[in-house]
Amino acid sequence: MSALDSLALTAIPPEDEALRAPVRAFLAEALKDVPAHVRAKSWSGYDPEFSRKLGAQGWLGITLPPAYGGGGRSAFARYVLVEEFLNWGAPVGSHWIADRQSAPLILRFGTEAQKQRYVPPICRGESYFCIGMSEPGAGSDLASVRTRATPNEAGWLLNGQKIWTTNAHHCSHMIALVRTSGTTEDRQKGLSQLIVDLKLPGVRVRPITDQSGDAHFCEVFFDNVQLDHDALVGAEGKGWEQVNAELAFERSGPERLFSSIVLFDQWAAWARTPAGRTPQAERLAGRIVCALAPLRAMSVAVTEKLTRGESPLVEAALVKDLGTGVEQLVPSAIADDLFSREGGSVPLELLHTLDYVTQVAPSFSLRGGTREILRGMIARGLGLR
Repeated sequence: MSALDSLALTAIPPEDEALRAPVRAFLAEALKDVPAHVRAKSWSGYDPEFSRKLGAQGWLGITLPPAYGGGGRSAFARYVLVEEFLNWGAPVGSHWIADRQSAPLILRFGTEAQKQRYVPPICRGESYFCIGMSEPGAGSDLASVRTRATPNEAGWLLNGQKIWTTNAHHCSHMIALVRTSGTTEDRQKGLSQLIVDLKLPGVRVRPITDQSGDAHFCEVFFDNVQLDHDALVGAEGKGWEQVNAELAFERSGPERLFSSIVLFDQWAAWARTPAGRTPQAERLAGRIVCALAPLRAMSVAVTEKLTRGESPLVEAALVKDLGTGVEQLVPSAIADDLFSREGGSVPLELLHTLDYVTQVAPSFSLRGGTREILRGMIARGLGLR
């Protein structure tokens, strides 16, 4: 093998690339009347009917075993689907967490009964999960969670609070990281993951309205919530290892690159017209594309590691940290360009989309782990701390 061969980029296999044409045709028809500022919500957009349509196409759970309703395809197949969903601005928020990480987590660590109960409805687009990780006072420092599940004769008695729980008010279940033994001083020891039915007595969900007017972030309160014995996922006390494996799915995909892509595509289309074309716009387009291209290559390479059964925590953290930086650059740089133009020359819908993305962009570097936490992980992985 030559030095150049060793530098070859990871390629998506042809059989998975072949998914793009039918997915694009489906999305072009399904989203033809949806304005850009609505499509810009994409993976936070809630549309259960759309999720069920994707399930009917076989495009949910595409990497999961057919025995549980999945497609049995590789992680590259899902990468193609997600990339197209985000590029088109499809409203995938209903099933997003369940498909991306809840079902794979249950399949990896759950009991056979849990797999049979929870995974097939996820593949049909009928069951939606949220993530119970962050807490007030803990944030990205997941080892300091205080929510506690105490074992009793009936199973587990759950008390505590979670925050930044996306779409919890629409979800049927949560996979929560909780303390089942020890104290917060024990850090990673004594943490476990539990499946919580959000319709149980003692569960209260309060949506949090953000500055854009959306209310997909939520607080979830647990007041003496009684869970069955089979709520435990995996082994008691192994929640830290399990949640880190789960976060590799959350941090490395196209969603860490393309949260602003609908805005960028809309702006780029206008910047190619006689009214929008300027040397400044051409330079900006090149700057953004040159930033996205290597990050996408990194993201695809992480996907290859996942297909081999590896847990690329440091690599995924790098993609997430660098990717959200580009995602936040897009609205800022486009705003600088548009507001340098003559008043009244910029299409109103483009401004509407810019307004929405600008308001939600600060959250890009918070969700999935803050920059400080991610950079600490990267430093440890490189042996720098």
